[in-house]
Amino acid sequence: MKRREFLQNAGMMAGYSLMVDATGFKIGHRSGSSASESVEESQAGGEKFMKRHELEADVCIAGGGMAGVCAALSAARNGSKVVLIQDRSRLGGNASSEVKMHIVGADSHGSHVGWREGGLIDELRVEDAVHNPHRAWELFDLMLYDKVISEPNITLLLDTSVFRAQVSGDRIETIEARCDKTERIYVVASHVFCDCTGDSRLALEAGAEFRRGREPRAEYGESYALEEGDMKSQGSSILFTARKYDKPMPYTPPKWSRKIDKSMLKHRGVGSGSYEYGFWWIELGGDGDTIDDNEQIRFELLQVVTGVWDYIKNSGDKKDSANWALQTVGMIPGKRESRRIYGDHVQTQADLDGGWRKRDDGVSIGGWGFDEHPPGGFNDSDNPPFKSIKVKAVYNIWLESLYSRNIVNMMMAGRNISSSHVAFTSSRVMATCACTGQAIGTAAHMCAAKGITPRELRRRHMSDLQQLLIKQDQTIRGVVNEDPDDLARQASVTSSGVEEGNGEAELIIDGHHRHMTGKDAALHGWMGEMKSFGAWIELGWSSALDIGTVQLTFDTGFHRQLTLSASDWVTATMVRGPQPETVKDYRLIGRMADGSEETLVEVKDNYERVRRHKVSGRVKALRLHVMATNGAETANVFEVRVYAD
Repeated sequence: MKRREFLQNAGMMAGYSLMVDATGFKIGHRSGSSASESVEESQAGGEKFMKRHELEADVCIAGGGMAGVCAALSAARNGSKVVLIQDRSRLGGNASSEVKMHIVGADSHGSHVGWREGGLIDELRVEDAVHNPHRAWELFDLMLYDKVISEPNITLLLDTSVFRAQVSGDRIETIEARCDKTERIYVVASHVFCDCTGDSRLALEAGAEFRRGREPRAEYGESYALEEGDMKSQGSSILFTARKYDKPMPYTPPKWSRKIDKSMLKHRGVGSGSYEYGFWWIELGGDGDTIDDNEQIRFELLQVVTGVWDYIKNSGDKKDSANWALQTVGMIPGKRESRRIYGDHVQTQADLDGGWRKRDDGVSIGGWGFDEHPPGGFNDSDNPPFKSIKVKAVYNIWLESLYSRNIVNMMMAGRNISSSHVAFTSSRVMATCACTGQAIGTAAHMCAAKGITPRELRRRHMSDLQQLLIKQDQTIRGVVNEDPDDLARQASVTSSGVEEGNGEAELIIDGHHRHMTGKDAALHGWMGEMKSFGAWIELGWSSALDIGTVQLTFDTGFHRQLTLSASDWVTATMVRGPQPETVKDYRLIGRMADGSEETLVEVKDNYERVRRHKVSGRVKALRLHVMATNGAETANVFEVRVYAD
């Protein structure tokens, strides 16, 4: 039966569906579902016992790592109906409890202090810090799950893998994904498809152009590239966690464990005294095929993990390890590199080292160094496990690198974006991947709403996309608030005062929503001195106007790192709870058209950076009265926006 006939007859067909939503599992057709659905009970694609389900959405996202989660949340919150397909039982990819790699980005390990990413990734990091101070990885998984299923516009399909795409000309019509746990094959039709799988599985099935390996130096004129290119890549890692007990804890390695000696560790120190977190440098597979060889890579990584732990426990070199015991050992290799999809632009070393300033299609930031790993990984014991060269400044990633050059309705985010291998070594880290996810989710929503392709969006609506992204707290270098609907931009600003030498009141409407560091160093927010009554800042207009939404952007301490890590020393640099700089208790008070004052909003125990409040009334002035912070001595506010609806 053709797809059109199938949909026309769907109402007459018996069937059931099992869908996940914010209230749990429901049997039966879901009213108000985020994607229209019909079910065919007969066999699907020649598979005798598989049931076929047809879904329709505005945006379909394959891959539920940090890029896919942020893409789904951004598209759904902007109003698109989203299908999110994840091939595992949990979200988060390498950041999940299955791998346990902490999320790093532009600011991490002193890269560019003050440039922690905003937007959705900050929301998720802060949420985890507040509700998971004891660093339980499964609670991070649960937080991501909660965020996704709490969005009514998202249909989440877990344990489901994309395996086929129906392409007409240069456009994906539908994709097929299977869930053997429920014996279902889903056929998803969508206006825009997003590949956030890391391995570019959707792109592979759709016939999108991609490449693997390391380009020769001459191809893009990259001084950090190899003289001669090859098909090698960065490898995969398995992490472990360990715990210290109050008595000796013996360890006997498996018989198949690799025997490790000190010569293998001359560039890979295991430290002493603290063994709670595994070693990212237990890495293998880059000299082969990280996809095809995955099972062999897993086995060899487990050989090395158990061998390294045997060395720590039994070699006699680490006598302080006696009371330490393994807690968890990953069973899924955390993959760094495989396929990269070609876009209209391939970002290269020159782009990241300053060339980004010449472009006008920036949609997110990166800043991790050029971080190269030897393909042989742990087996290449004569060489250090990495070579890092700091990028000169935080850079923009471009929209033209986030959509396919030959499949017109496919976008990508994460480690598979359009870049050379050299540029990939910087943009591959998960906070950067998450920001590209937010960028394509927002762009895909706009494409679906306007009925256009990503390429058309880039040509005709680039500024509109950038303005929507920064309104939703995405950081883009060189882009400031120019929203004509923001009534705050027309206001005069007064305050109870500022801490001497710090941010003035007028900075809350200067177009920026964060401080800048480095060459662009500048304060871009009000820092009001807290007094006995608190602190206040007020917007005033020459005549009364109707307001409907107020958006506040507070400070969540971008000068410090924030992530979930099993490493105690990494965690020691963070605050695992509400960030001290964040406004905690506040009121929004309107001076109404008749001269009276009215409390429009009152909030206690806030810890979020961005708060949006629906209000109503005709006001001449709007005052934000801060009664308490989460610990800071100043009331820190980066931006106030006001809208009529």
